[in-house]
Parts: sequence; structure tokens; C-alpha cells
Amino acid sequence: MSDVVDEQTQTRILRYTVGVTLSVFLAAWINWPLAFVAPVFTAKFLVDKPALHKETVYELLLAMLVTMALGLLLSRGITHYPIPLLILVGLMMLWGYYLFTDPKWNLFGTILLIAVLMLPFMAISNPGVSLFLASGLATSGAVAVGIFALVHIYFPEPKARFAGFAKPPISKQERWYAAFRAMIISFPVVCFFFIFQISEALLTMMFIALLSLMITAEKSIKLSAFLVISNGIGGLLAIAAFSILSVVPNLIFYSIFIGLIAIIIARKIYTVPAKAPIFATAFSTLLVLIGSTLMSSGDIDSNTFVRIFQLLLIGVYMILASMFLETRRWKFL
Repeated sequence: MSDVVDEQTQTRILRYTVGVTLSVFLAAWINWPLAFVAPVFTAKFLVDKPALHKETVYELLLAMLVTMALGLLLSRGITHYPIPLLILVGLMMLWGYYLFTDPKWNLFGTILLIAVLMLPFMAISNPGVSLFLASGLATSGAVAVGIFALVHIYFPEPKARFAGFAKPPISKQERWYAAFRAMIISFPVVCFFFIFQISEALLTMMFIALLSLMITAEKSIKLSAFLVISNGIGGLLAIAAFSILSVVPNLIFYSIFIGLIAIIIARKIYTVPAKAPIFATAFSTLLVLIGSTLMSSGDIDSNTFVRIFQLLLIGVYMILASMFLETRRWKFL
């Protein structure tokens, strides 16, 4: 029995490594708008969805369609009305947080949160750019879904009948409570960045919004510390990776180098399940930092340290927000 388990683990490590490497290569080679998101999506899909079935593909493609629809909506000029725009963004975030707590729709909720934050924020200064970014985000999602399906076909899981998604671990009322608590943490930051249009801190805003739901449960301070540690590991890995990539600035070397890191991370994820979230989060941070820096203009060194400084600010804010929530005794919380 142990041989079967070992063989399955090796298959999952190989699938993760090949999927991430292929996604990194395509994103760097073609470099469409928001291409750096594709490897992040691919890594997340492969960890969160261990088996390939039509329901997963349906969920992900639906997220792409919603992203495009949101881009079309914003390109019509709603960004000229700040208060209705913020209300719409808040409602969409709340819905995204609620969906995120359902295993069937958690990936849809993730993509929805990214879209509902990035597209309106960028469309305020240039409404026409929302459709451009929506198409880029949808393309990244489609590429990630295609690679996800491809590596599952070539490195399949043992055949098993799909028994359906797991039920949400908490009740509907608790899911709405968690969504509202996440909004208390993230929405003031979102409003601040929207009002003052701090485009350099877009990454900070998105990280806070995406991670807010993780610290709404009990022991949220410990979870915040976990996020700081995992993001810090990702930042240190990014610095080391940039030092090596600056010596050999080549597309093939870049892809193979990330693939080697993916092998190490995959081994940790699949052989040490208790610490898998730390390694998965650290690797996602690494992919975001490297991808967003290499595929943007400007000085790589300064961009890297700016993004790492933003991650430190996120960690401080998360810990303070966790302490605030845990010391409140409001009935609605």
C-alpha cells in the first residue's frame, strides 16, 4: 500500500512541477496583459483541485466569463460615479468572500475578488483599460485551466468516480459572518486606495483583500503570523531568485530555474501536508513577485524591494486587524 501512496505522491509532484514550469514559460514568452497571474493560478488549481473533472473546468470557465462581463460593465463609465462604484465593489467582494467558503466555488470566489478589485481600480484613471485587463485576466485563467487539464491527462490520478464537492464546513449563517468580518478588515483599505488612487500599492490592496478571510476565524493572530512568515519566505526566495536570474537573463533558464524551485516546493506540499499551506503561500508570493517585476518596466531591483516592503506592510496590518477583531465583543461578530 505504501508503494501506491509513494507512486501517487511522485505523480502529483511531477504534475505540479511540469504544470508550473509550462505556465511560467508561456507567460514569459508571450507576455500578454497580466500574464504573470497564469502561473499563480496554475499552482493554486493543482493544489486545491487534485482531480480533473468537468465540474472544476465549468467553475473556472464561468469565472473567466464573469471577469469579462465585469470588464465590459466598467468600460461603460460607472467609474465616473465613485460612491455607486464603491458600493458595487463592496457587494461583489462580500459575495466573493461568501463563495470562497464553499469548496465548490472557492476558486471562482478567488478569481472574482481579483477581478472586482483590479478592474475598477485601474479603470478609474482610464475606463477603456478595464476591458483590456479583463481580457488579460481571462486569458491567464484560460491558460491555467488548459495547463491544469493537460497535466492531469498526462499525469492522471487513479481512476475514481467523482463523488461531488465537499459540503461547506460551516453553516450559511457562519459563512455570512465570516464574509462580513473579512469586509471589516479589507474594505476600509480598499476605499482608501480607491479614493487616493495609489496605483503603486495595488498589490498590497489585493493581498489584504485575498488574505482577509483567512484571519476571520479563532486564533486569527496566529494565522496572521503564519501569513507574515510564509510571505517573508516567499520574499527571501524572490531576492535569491533575482540574484541568480540577473546572472543568466534567459527565458529557458528562467523557466527551468522556477521549475527546480517548484520541485522542491511540491515535495514539501505533498510529503509534509501539515506545512503545505506555508510552502504553497510562499511559492505563490514568489511567483507574484518575480512575474510582476520581470514583466513590468522599470528597475528590477527597486521594484522587488518595493513589493517586499508592501508585503511587510500587509503583515503588520493583518496582525493589527486580527488583534482588533479578537478584542471586540460586538454581538454581530
